[in-house]
Amino acid sequence: MATPPPPSPSPSTEPGAVRGPSPLWTLGLFRDELVTTFRRWRTIALLGVLAAVPVLIGIAVRVETSGGSTAGGGGGEGPAFIAQITNNGLFLVFTGLAATLPFFLPMAIGVIAGDAIAGEANAGTLRYLLVAPAGRTRLLLTKYATTMTFCLVATLVVAVSAFAVGALLFPLGELTTISGTRIGFAEGLGRALLIALVVAASLTGVAALGLFVSTLTSSGIAAMATTVGLLITVQILDQIPQLHALQPYFFSHYWLSFADLMRDPVYWDDLVRDLGIQGLYVAVFGSAAWARFTTKDITA
Repeated sequence: MATPPPPSPSPSTEPGAVRGPSPLWTLGLFRDELVTTFRRWRTIALLGVLAAVPVLIGIAVRVETSGGSTAGGGGGEGPAFIAQITNNGLFLVFTGLAATLPFFLPMAIGVIAGDAIAGEANAGTLRYLLVAPAGRTRLLLTKYATTMTFCLVATLVVAVSAFAVGALLFPLGELTTISGTRIGFAEGLGRALLIALVVAASLTGVAALGLFVSTLTSSGIAAMATTVGLLITVQILDQIPQLHALQPYFFSHYWLSFADLMRDPVYWDDLVRDLGIQGLYVAVFGSAAWARFTTKDITA
């Protein structure tokens, strides 16, 4: 009886066949990026500065109110949360996020995002990353995911630092919302966590913009400086009354809308606008970063 011919080798088993990177390899690349990013002294210094801001605010309020005077001004939105810190230390979380969001948090994100691709090119390691079976799209997505992880970590560092200092220096308990209603401490803590997540999501537009800038140059310092410069420029333009028609489209315009989470009931309109604007910036500048990075010549 004739022996049946052996089965023809599949494309994946033929000699010289190229296999794409497995999901585990992709997770390994993401893990390596996280370890590299968070081990840098620059990253540790940025997180240290962010953690110090609520500490300084808490100490300043404690010293100011030690004689019985009232901290800050009236009201309840944005930085005016400072007036409530002496009544409940949890308000230091809201105040710390409101104080760091206009500049410190986005500046830190801009530094990390701006250095994502340009820093590798400047160090001469970008070509070696692309020699591995990563692919430009996969590498770019990994860099953005790392930047987004830093967004979340940086925001939580501010929130946790503020909560710790607030608990040490001021009483904790029920909270009075902006609407004047009372909510329990557990619900207030939940809202604080939700606010931290919203703040982190509000930084996704800056992260996408910084990543796009990072694909335009081979100098990490230039990319970081340009991203931070654009951030400051947009913040200034957002304060000019004559540009009121354009301001709702600036990524920073609705940043402080997180204060609406302290209303009862929650006012969602500006929060939805904020997240929508961030999604638009991610789509536009993320696509621009992909188009630039997948077509540029890598010489370093």
